[in-house]
Amino acid sequence: MEMIPKSIYFCSFSGKIKDYDSMIGIKGYLFSVFFLILLALSLISGCRPDDYREIPDVSDITADISIRRFEQGLFNLDTSRMAAGLAGLEEAYPEFAPIFFGQVFRAPLTDTAFYSGFITHPSVRHLYDTCQVVYGDLSEIETELEQAFRFFQYYFPGEAMPTVTTFISEYTIAAFVYGQNDLAIGLDLFLGEMYPYRQIDPNNPAFSSYLTRTFNRSHLVSKSIQALIDGLAGPPPGNRLLDIMLHNGKKLYTLDLLLPYSPDSVKLEITPGQVQWLEDNELEMWAYLLKEELLYSSNWQDIRKLVDYSPNSPGMPPEAPGRTANWMGWQIVKAYMKRHPESTLQQLFALNDAQALLDESRYKPKR
Repeated sequence: MEMIPKSIYFCSFSGKIKDYDSMIGIKGYLFSVFFLILLALSLISGCRPDDYREIPDVSDITADISIRRFEQGLFNLDTSRMAAGLAGLEEAYPEFAPIFFGQVFRAPLTDTAFYSGFITHPSVRHLYDTCQVVYGDLSEIETELEQAFRFFQYYFPGEAMPTVTTFISEYTIAAFVYGQNDLAIGLDLFLGEMYPYRQIDPNNPAFSSYLTRTFNRSHLVSKSIQALIDGLAGPPPGNRLLDIMLHNGKKLYTLDLLLPYSPDSVKLEITPGQVQWLEDNELEMWAYLLKEELLYSSNWQDIRKLVDYSPNSPGMPPEAPGRTANWMGWQIVKAYMKRHPESTLQQLFALNDAQALLDESRYKPKR
């Protein structure tokens, strides 16, 4: 039986505390102390500033992982014994290898000349060496993934603990999930925004600047976890904008729970300024969707950029990022879950009636 990937993803708080030394007098001193106390209390309570949900303590959940480096095994094969080496990789990676060889490269293992040529080609070899320089040590990534997997086990107690395997696909796939929550990460699509992706194929929209700015280490864990969530969520229940935006809102809500300390700009893959624009224009965006009668539209050309990757959202100011409807879907889902705190994520994903979810949320955009 052919192994099919479950989902494919193509393609800490930071801030500056003001200098209060310039504040003269006892009022300034007391304000400074009051500010620090509030900050300490918020950190101790583990609450979120947006909806005051408490971040659960998952320190007692075991999530020890060891990232397997498939690309190292492949590129270190002895080309004079290629057949034996490929067979050994297939034995060491019984679930991943058939997908990589059969679906990523679509070349049979018997084609040893192809794989020998691939791992020895100068440009591919340079790519591999670059990945090893950037990601020679994955201990920090491993720590971040382990923390995300603890939250994953907390919210999805019946699911298998994910495994992690890295690979290189020559800029084809960033991450995908296969088997029982087994996660595969393509390191060559996380080499940094300064890496010359555009020069590889100037006409490829996948290498547009608004996308490649996220091809970096800061986004690796978030994009990988998105692939994991996609595998659990499945496809949208319908093809109307409302169906798709709420489905994507559920996924963003889940991503926020699994990565509670990551900035929204990373989870949304937009700039902090664009996140602020979304927050400042929630009412106007909602009014626009209603005025243009887009909420129940199933015309993909009219709604695509509102839910799919795009540098902008048609009909909105240039400051607006693409996929604005997904962000609104996230706000609706948050409103629904605030009204139904007893609902689990499994129950949320099982709620396929988008209209019922919207009605039950009693969503009111912020003014």
